[in-house]
Amino acid sequence: MALGQWLLSILLTVLIFLPASLTVAADRINFLYTARVMSQAYPWIAQEAGLFKKYDLDVPLVFVTPGAPSAAAILSGDSEVAQIGAATITRPYVLGNKDLVFIGGIKSLLTHSIIAKPDIKTPAQLKGKRIGVSRIGSNPHYFAVQALRQFGIDSREVSYIQAGGAPETLAALVAQGIDAAVLTVPTDAQALRLGYHYVVYGPDLKIAYAATTFVSRRSILAKRGPVIGRFMRAMAEAAKIMHTDTNFTYKVMEKYLRVDDRKLLEASYNVEIKALEPRLAMKLEGLQSALDEIAPTEPRAKAVKPQEMLDSRYLDEMEKSGFFEQIWGRK
Repeated sequence: MALGQWLLSILLTVLIFLPASLTVAADRINFLYTARVMSQAYPWIAQEAGLFKKYDLDVPLVFVTPGAPSAAAILSGDSEVAQIGAATITRPYVLGNKDLVFIGGIKSLLTHSIIAKPDIKTPAQLKGKRIGVSRIGSNPHYFAVQALRQFGIDSREVSYIQAGGAPETLAALVAQGIDAAVLTVPTDAQALRLGYHYVVYGPDLKIAYAATTFVSRRSILAKRGPVIGRFMRAMAEAAKIMHTDTNFTYKVMEKYLRVDDRKLLEASYNVEIKALEPRLAMKLEGLQSALDEIAPTEPRAKAVKPQEMLDSRYLDEMEKSGFFEQIWGRK
């Protein structure tokens, strides 16, 4: 073999194996979500649509129950970005942890409902009863407090039982471990099929609240700002898919919620999509609701402005750069 051919053969061999040996790993983001419900589907859609790969990200989707467990993961640094209700980090922020920050919104209204066995027909009959929620301090708990207050029922007049999640809450209701359950779509519809009924139908109350948000820490944004920015772009594209491609969305829901009833998913989607933010907007009134809720027991909340808790750099950048216009069109 001539020297030139030999050198060419060596070069081709090196080129074949070089990419595998020098491939740069995708940027990993430690991420958690806190409920197996439709409103937390943006990361699931991003995963299934290949958006994390598109933005050169490695984002394991880790479930952590809401309330204290998820708060601990955020505060300890185990999670860099969390998909969570505002209540979980509002109190730590008010108490002095100013590193916590909201970077985007998903759901700005509470769509939970209180469902009970047939002999409980009115909200007044919930007095003295056991009401199942995922965790104290979670969205279901906050909804129950706010909803019952509208019917003149104080939290001290009921017993809140922590079940751990929507499926577990429904299971507790069926097992008669609780008298009523706070559920959202599609688990509430599953309860109806089992003979339970709405005592309080939440969507009609239109309770403003930062029910599902993206949360990080200012120190993380300082160190990994561009990486978190790519994550937010992936979420923006996932939001577009969820709002416009129902067939793909239903397939994702079937997988992650383990619900294969298309009619049930369609009915649930039609309720939930109205409360979801297509461009990840953070509504200040939703954050104010979280502050107002803890103010009676933590007066320092009255001195906190909701905008102090928000870093809108990624939302602003996607708006100013034309990214939102690009994925949504001029309309």
